[in-house]
This record gives sequence, C-alpha cells and structure tokens, in this order.
Amino acid sequence: MPAINRLVADRTSLAAADITWLEELVDDWQMLADTSFSDLILWVPDKDPNVFWAAAQVRPDTGPTALEDDVVGESVSYDDESLVTEAFMSAEMCETSDNKLSAGIPVDVWAIPVIRHDDVIAVVERHTNQMGVRAPGSTEDNYLEIADILSEMLHHGRFPLFPDFDRALAPKVTDGVIRVASTGMVTFASPNALSAFRRLGLTGDLDGEYFIPMVRDLCPKVREVGQSFTLDLEGRWLSETDIENSEATLRARVIPLQTWLDDVEVSAGTMILIRDLTELRDRDRQLVTKDATIREIHHRVKNNLQTVAALLRLQSRRMKNPDAKEALRQAMGRVSAIAVVHEILSQNFEEQVAFDEVADRILHMVGDVAASSGSVAARREGSFGSVPAETATALSLATTELCQNAIEHSLDSSSGNVIVRPYRTDDSLVVDIVNDGSPLPEGFSLDQHRSSLGLSIVTTLVQDLGGTFTLENNPDGVGTCAKLMIPLDRS
Repeated sequence: MPAINRLVADRTSLAAADITWLEELVDDWQMLADTSFSDLILWVPDKDPNVFWAAAQVRPDTGPTALEDDVVGESVSYDDESLVTEAFMSAEMCETSDNKLSAGIPVDVWAIPVIRHDDVIAVVERHTNQMGVRAPGSTEDNYLEIADILSEMLHHGRFPLFPDFDRALAPKVTDGVIRVASTGMVTFASPNALSAFRRLGLTGDLDGEYFIPMVRDLCPKVREVGQSFTLDLEGRWLSETDIENSEATLRARVIPLQTWLDDVEVSAGTMILIRDLTELRDRDRQLVTKDATIREIHHRVKNNLQTVAALLRLQSRRMKNPDAKEALRQAMGRVSAIAVVHEILSQNFEEQVAFDEVADRILHMVGDVAASSGSVAARREGSFGSVPAETATALSLATTELCQNAIEHSLDSSSGNVIVRPYRTDDSLVVDIVNDGSPLPEGFSLDQHRSSLGLSIVTTLVQDLGGTFTLENNPDGVGTCAKLMIPLDRS
C-alpha cells in the first residue's frame, strides 16, 4: 500500500520512524492474515484525540473474509466498549469470542496494540469469520499457533522484521509452510511445502527430520556453500535463500519466532515459508538462452554485412565508370549503416537501442567517405536517447541516406558541415539533418523527385515507421534541412 506513508503523515501526529514502522508492518502482514484466517485492519490515532481511523486493511488468502466492505479511510470515536479503545488505552491484547455478528456472519475479534518505545502507536484488529473456519487439523492448529506467536511478536515490537530482499519473489503462507523447533527438527510441514521438497528428491515425510542435514543431503551444492548458508537456515535472523539441486529450485524465507514467558523472551523455533521457483528459473534460463541466440544472430548478420560492404569496396576500386563507382559506394554505405545497428544489438539484451552511438558511428563513416572528395565535418548536436530495436535499423539507414544526400547534392561533394540535431517532443522523435551548402532549386518538391533512389528509400522507411519526412531550405537561405518525425508510441 504505497500511499500509507503519506496518508498517515497527513492525518496523525506520529513520528517519521513510527510511520515507517507501520509501513513495513503493512508490507509484511499478509502472513499474519493467512495464518490466523483473519481480516486485519490497522487503526491509527487521528490528530483529533477522540478519533481512530483505518489506515490499511488486508484479507486472508487462506479463508473467507469476515468483512464484506473495505473500511480504509473510515473513522471511529473513542468508546469504552470498543476493543480498539481498550487495546490502545491498556497496551494489552484484547479478545472477544462472543461471535458478534458482522453482516450476519459470526466473527471473533482480536485487538493487538502496536508498541514502540513503550508507546502505543496503532492497533491491529483481527476479524475471523467463524463460519469459514476449517475443521480442526494439523495444518489449522499449526497456522493458528503461528498466528498467536506473530501477534505476540507484533505486540512486543518484534514484528515486522524489516526484510531487505525482493518481496516480489518472497514465499507466502499459501506457497508452503514448514515449522522447525529450536532443536532443528521439523514439527510441521504443509502439503504444499511437502510437495515442493518432493521435487527436490525427498522420498519420506518432512515431519521428524532435522531440517539442515536433510537439506544438505538433498542438495550437494549446499555442502560447498558452507557456514553462511547454514546460519541462514538456522533461523537466528530473518533471511531468504535458495535451496536447489538439478531437479528443482526452492526459495526459503526463514522467520525466527519469539514468545515470552514471565516477560522473558525465548525462542519458539522457526517458520520457513517455501516457494517452488523451478518453473520460473527454467523460464529464466530459457530467456537467457534465447537472448544469447539472438545476440549471436545479430553478430553473424553484422559479420556478413561487413563482408558484403568490403566486397563492394573492392569492386568499386576496379570500376572505371564514375556512375558505377558512385552506385557501389552508395550501396556500401547503406550496407555498412545496417551493419552498425546489428553490431550494437549483438552487444546487449535490451529491446531499446542507445541510438547516439549508432548515429556517431554513421557520421564518422559518412565523414570518412566524404573525405576522399573534400573536407566535410559531420557531427551530432543533441541526443536521440533510446529507440526501439525494430526502429533502429530504419532510422540508421534513413540518417545515412540523408547525410550522403546532403554531401553529394547540397555540398556538391566539396567542403562544408552536416549537422544532425535530434530532439524529442511529447510523442515523437524529431531529427533535423542540416547542411550549409547550396539551397534546393526553386519549386522543389519531393513528389517530383521520386526517381531519386535515396529519397525514395527514406520516404518508404519513414512511412513504415508511421512518421513524416520533409526536405526544405534553411530559413537563412543557406543549405537545406531534412526533417524526420517518428512517433515514439506506435501502438
């Protein structure tokens, strides 16, 4: 719930550190809702000392909801008979088991004060739908015992545990639960957890096994990892680690459980949440293989195009006819421009291409070709940014054609400047290719020059990209400006 920090700050007088604590609680309290089969509501004191308001709510994934409506944003006034008021004022957990009715549903309610530095900063209310409580069994009994321990940890400021790992892949209660005693022996494993370990190669039951030796037997690589892996699984602190062998990959989230006897904190063992990541890891490996294959294809295409360009260069040197020589030179430039894009694509996995590097290499190539007939300075002013890979080839070829066109026609293959100015509007990439050579003849029109192969190529490429292409004189009458407008979102 990303907005809770701002909402609580606006409506309460809580300190920033307390607000952060509540934010972490909301990020991590799904496990309490799932093990208790309960809806949870976070009540925080308003700036008005006579009011509480609901800052967050979560429903269980393991059972039916007890609250049909979302109460976030609703407020309640202080009431001596209210469990929220009682828990806040007494700093003690309060419970009612009279099965009060909520929308016709018998509901048990707990109120757990959230205490930090001896001050109650909020109250978490547990609502359990008694009509949806499953028949008692090992799973239900262990879940409820864990829920009571987590509630006690919340009351004593030991929950949440502030994980520093990615919650997107973090295991949940519904993925699989293993309960390990302080001795290291497994005392309970949910059906999903047992199924996950069966994929690792377990043939018996988890109950009664010593967890760490059992994992080491199933996963030979674990023995090579050493002490750090063992410490992660011992439950001395919150940790998350992968358990894997050649058959399967499991993500284990190790949560130390604490309880209190005569106000003395003692270990209540460990809860280990297990998520089977085997299929996800297989897909990751397939994607890596696919990306590597695509990169290899781009690399080979680049090599082949460079070979073609080299052959064209050799052939042009043998040509005596100036027109044939020029045609081969232009073909070589087009092939080389496409090769540049494939070389860039062969060096990364991204779907976006940093086009500045492509443009600079094209301008360097164009400048080298022009150097044989005059002194032309080709440079870029501004940034293209990233463009989609499917756009990069067409854009590189169009840029090459327009730069060569400027050198051959406007500068007449002599000295001058060609400047490429890319910039972005709200929805388009705009590229101005400007030179300081001769202007276009009076009455020039692109429609009248369809016989020009270079301009026809540019027009076709830009149309395929859904963009526009114009060619006109510069405002000062010196040289020309070719403008490409390419939409950034072609969906």
